Amino acid sequence: MPKFLLKRWYGLHMVLALSFSLLLVAILTLYNWLYGAVGIVCIIGLILYTLQIEKGFQRDLRLYMATINHRVKKASEGVLQEMPIGILLYNEDRGIEWTNPYMLRMTGQESLVGRELEDIFPELDWKPDTKRLELEINDRVYEVLVRHEERLLYFTDITEHKELFDRYNQEKSVLAIVHLDNLDELSQVMDDQSRQLLSTSVAGVISEWAQKNEIYLRRLSTDKFIALMNRGTLGKLEESRFDILDVVREMTADNKIPITLSIGAAAGVPSFIELGRTAQSSLDIALGRGGDQAAVKVGNKLNFYGGKSNAVEKRTRVRARVIAHALRDLIHEAEHVIVMGHKNADMDSIGASLGVVKAVQVHNKAAYCVLDEVSPAIERLMKEVSADPNIAETFVTPEQALHLASGRTLLVIVDTHRPSLVIEPRLLQETSRIVVIDHHRRSEEFINDPVLIYLEPYASSTSELVTELLQYQNDRISIDSLIATALLAGIVVDTKSFAFRTGSRTFEAASFLRRNGADTSTVQRFLKEDLSAFLKRARIVMNTEIYRDKMAIAIGDTSEDYSQVQVAQAAELLLTLSGISASFVVAKRGDDTVLISARSLGDINVQPIMEQLGGGGHLTGAATQITGITINEAVKRLKQVLESVS
Repeated sequence: MPKFLLKRWYGLHMVLALSFSLLLVAILTLYNWLYGAVGIVCIIGLILYTLQIEKGFQRDLRLYMATINHRVKKASEGVLQEMPIGILLYNEDRGIEWTNPYMLRMTGQESLVGRELEDIFPELDWKPDTKRLELEINDRVYEVLVRHEERLLYFTDITEHKELFDRYNQEKSVLAIVHLDNLDELSQVMDDQSRQLLSTSVAGVISEWAQKNEIYLRRLSTDKFIALMNRGTLGKLEESRFDILDVVREMTADNKIPITLSIGAAAGVPSFIELGRTAQSSLDIALGRGGDQAAVKVGNKLNFYGGKSNAVEKRTRVRARVIAHALRDLIHEAEHVIVMGHKNADMDSIGASLGVVKAVQVHNKAAYCVLDEVSPAIERLMKEVSADPNIAETFVTPEQALHLASGRTLLVIVDTHRPSLVIEPRLLQETSRIVVIDHHRRSEEFINDPVLIYLEPYASSTSELVTELLQYQNDRISIDSLIATALLAGIVVDTKSFAFRTGSRTFEAASFLRRNGADTSTVQRFLKEDLSAFLKRARIVMNTEIYRDKMAIAIGDTSEDYSQVQVAQAAELLLTLSGISASFVVAKRGDDTVLISARSLGDINVQPIMEQLGGGGHLTGAATQITGITINEAVKRLKQVLESVS
């Protein structure tokens, strides 16, 4: 079909009709030319009339289209002028070229054209891939849609929606469990009447605190309460850093055993069953970290508050015996046992590992100790180990341990409970039965599904815990002199020669090791250092800054590498300075790792400080390792954390 016939024209039917008429006139002319001439005149007149009608139609059509365009343009301008959305056009230099009137009403300005975006909206900053952001202008919240290609910004007022969303979040349910940590210990030092009066007064303070903060509180048992609140109340408690912990501790400070609280709270979980489980899990973590603190888990984020007091020793020999018997049964069921400590093993980690190896050998099972590298802290001990073939053959590399691991392997983790810190994390997936023995306060990160946990933050060291377990493995156990010495060295190092974190059980463990051949002079030889190391540590101490009157921050030479032991020893040395309550040493190890070691006399809890930097530890001793950062950046981050926790 010809293309011109495909074009849409409303007069095409007239052309066809006239063409057909001309054909009829031509046929008529063959019969009578006079009639044919009349027909031709009529057709010509009809054509002229049709053309006039077509011109009139086109004129009316153009007028109609012009009217429509005018109305649409006027309506569009009206929409831009009156619509409740701000529109802003900017140039390549982020200068404002055009805005609709809503932008003027929104900003309270008379004119925006010609001004810079940064001048009008100083908080407006976006990356090249940003498409949406929020901005507060004159106490109103706006959602800003960014169209980079057209260089356009659209502002939509979402204040009411934001307020409704915030209100919804603030009214979400929060479940908390409040636990009196040491009510049982009171029965040992107080008569029933005095204990009841003290318990009642503490319960009254807690009830008053709950009523003041609009918390629904019910007592579940003599030492446990359940509390219901909303997210708004939880936010206020977090702002006050759960001051009820300090109130209860201070009101009972005159007692021989002051009462402390532990609180586990959970939020951000839709199911009430899961909310209760999470709250109980948070409480378990708080207790595992020594108590006297609150653990708050919102969604996947866990925060800690409090933890200012030293842990009161609560271990019993009954628990140690039960754990020892459970460990003995697991050893009997296993094909062989692999013992693993943390990276950059120290004296406590190696001593505890050798103690577990001995416990396994007592039951005639094969035991292997995983070690990746010999750090300066254990160099002298490992020389002695290498001279004893019976002990040296138990050490294997991480690769060898992976080949040894099977479904019937028992894996014992000592001196850490964090999977990211173990020597070979892949072993955790290769074995189905894992035992954790540790003395550090529990952190959020924890090894998944261990079959046995012996986590005692009240103990001085893991070597002390392992020594107690050894005593219950066999009535007439005989320990190699070197293993006993290594265990004693682990206790000595972690207690700073029995100066810190030392309880009665610590001396009992040391006495047992001494009776089994531990040599104190050999321990001192293990801990000796050469002159160069001594001077290296002294240079760190020379570069010390007194921060906020009672904290010392020392920085290592950026051109030198330091070991964990050197950094820790420097931090301990700083504590001997008058007026210093806490010390922090920042030094470099290798090309991309910065070590931070923190020590405290107990007035300042250094554990949460190091946890915020990715580490952990105890109230009086903690550390962290940060990769991909300079020393100056690490010091800056440390000071920011100190500001936030003070």
